[in-house]
Amino acid sequence: MASTAVSSNGFATHPTSTDDAPPSSSSNLQTPVLHPAKGTAPDPPPPLNPDQSAKYDSLFATVTSWTSIPTSSANNSPKSSLTDDERLWLTRECLLRYLRAAKWSLPDATKRLLATLVWRREYFDPTHDADYFSPENETGKCIIYGWDKAGRTCVYLNPAAQNTTDEDKQTEHLFFILERCIELLLPGQEMLTLLVNFKGGKNPSVAQGRKMLSILQTHYPERLGKALFINLPWLFWIFFKIINPFIDPWTREKIKFDQDLNNFVPSELLMKPYGGEVDFVYNHQIYWPALLKFASSRREEYVARWVRGGKKLGESELYLRGGEERGEEEKGAGGQSTGDKAAVVQGVA
Repeated sequence: MASTAVSSNGFATHPTSTDDAPPSSSSNLQTPVLHPAKGTAPDPPPPLNPDQSAKYDSLFATVTSWTSIPTSSANNSPKSSLTDDERLWLTRECLLRYLRAAKWSLPDATKRLLATLVWRREYFDPTHDADYFSPENETGKCIIYGWDKAGRTCVYLNPAAQNTTDEDKQTEHLFFILERCIELLLPGQEMLTLLVNFKGGKNPSVAQGRKMLSILQTHYPERLGKALFINLPWLFWIFFKIINPFIDPWTREKIKFDQDLNNFVPSELLMKPYGGEVDFVYNHQIYWPALLKFASSRREEYVARWVRGGKKLGESELYLRGGEERGEEEKGAGGQSTGDKAAVVQGVA
């Protein structure tokens, strides 16, 4: 028999047993899982060719020269210095994500990167904290739980649990959740997986769908690993036909409809309504503070490593997520390291 282990801080871990059996249906799991399933392994990133390395170096030099940036997207906006949070956000992998999204066009990547920094200054209101978004998630319409087989953070979207009507706040809440997903990424992984169950739910409006898609593609490039949809109503296909022209081809390849989700997510970490073995019961009073505590602890570790590494712009996310240790002699220019890039994700807390 498998048992559902519980850590000292009250979080559920993945099932523990000698035969890797699934958790009991009576488990009634209510908190985020702490560890990936056995065998979870992100694919190693492809090496850069000489031209790509040169473009990265050029982008890094440009970003390093940004002592101040506009405070808003308005014409003739005043400028202010980059904050530590913004310098931390500008990792080596971040710069590479924008280069890949721009198809290695250095001018386009530079323009997009600066636009996102300004957008983040405008969009993320510091007063809109977890308490502000708590009512949006009271019914469990967005649940972060575990990782897929490639180590991507999984977020379950349940349209049937929609409990509010303010589309702008709903959209902002979704990206608050995605920011927590990013904080929970495993070393060596940069992407997340969306799992959407439309059973009993309704489509968002076309305007809201387009806005979410635009933000995701423009300001979260190379972040979506998979988007897995199940139980699709016929109205969904009308909605999808309308927004499909706005989906870039690379994103479109990541979207899968009504497939066996056990092919993407380990069964012992996949919720039952999605075809898995996890009997998860959403209790907002238990889950919400547990999620915030878990994400906050990961964030604190991430920031602490950045400080220990010298608060470098262009730091390695592999190092920041704990997948690589280094001595002083290993710290390279631009946040690069000569250390081994192979991340061991099993047991990462």
